[in-house]
Amino acid sequence: MSEIVERLTEIRATRPRAIAEALAARKRRQLLGESGTLFLLAADHPARGVVKVGNDPLAMADRGDFLQRLVTALERPGVDGLMATPDVVEDLALLGALDERVVIGSMNRGGLAGSVFELDDRFTGYTAEAVAAANLDGGKMLLRIADDDRDTLPTMVACAEAVNALAARGLMAMIEPFASRVLDGRVENDLEPDPTLRAVGIVSALGSTSAYTWLKLPVVPEMERVMAATTLPTLLLGGDPGADAQETFEGWKRAMRIPQVRGLVAGRTLLYPRDGDVAAAVDRAASIVATGVRHETEVR
Repeated sequence: MSEIVERLTEIRATRPRAIAEALAARKRRQLLGESGTLFLLAADHPARGVVKVGNDPLAMADRGDFLQRLVTALERPGVDGLMATPDVVEDLALLGALDERVVIGSMNRGGLAGSVFELDDRFTGYTAEAVAAANLDGGKMLLRIADDDRDTLPTMVACAEAVNALAARGLMAMIEPFASRVLDGRVENDLEPDPTLRAVGIVSALGSTSAYTWLKLPVVPEMERVMAATTLPTLLLGGDPGADAQETFEGWKRAMRIPQVRGLVAGRTLLYPRDGDVAAAVDRAASIVATGVRHETEVR
């Protein structure tokens, strides 16, 4: 057992109230800094049964190693914060790693990867009430839109309700949409431009207001045409880099030129680079996000 895991387990076993105390004491910051961009680390994959990175099927299964990589990444300049499930947020809060960071709570992780109920993506993580109680800055939800599966509809309704509940508290609602389909009993995401921009239009309209809604989108072909479908601020999805991380980074660089794109949410690509240098991978991503710096004009 790593030193980090041993220390956290001791606190959890003997002083569970320390978690709420650490979250309440966390120093918050504005969502956007002076740059007008936002760079978050993604750490909610294990809750959906995804611990694979590249060719390693269990890369993210070691919690101590996972947390150490996150701590290293959060300390790098240009990193604004984290998007994670309650267990990870609480561990990092106990480690004192979330002060002056934006923290977004992951809400629906019930659609386990590869399960027969994958599209019935229940809210098994944060609720809007819990996001506010934990002193966080917003909530993130995943919505895969499959016209050939009825389980899309209850997830869609639940996401709309979450958008309303977060907006009522003035908190960001981050929606990650995919155009999906079910082939041979498995869910596949369609990353072509036309189905993606259709999904953007659907999720942009969820809830009774979009005032606090942000999108989290994969980089797809013809990204400029896809982004023309919305005025909502958008963060790029990192994803699993596979064998070619260079292509992933280049895609981010191109997309950051689009006005609606305000930053990046990335996890596996940066936390598990092929050369093992987390700091260097994070620094490279931060430099790409910085290319999206823009002077804002207030709309009156």
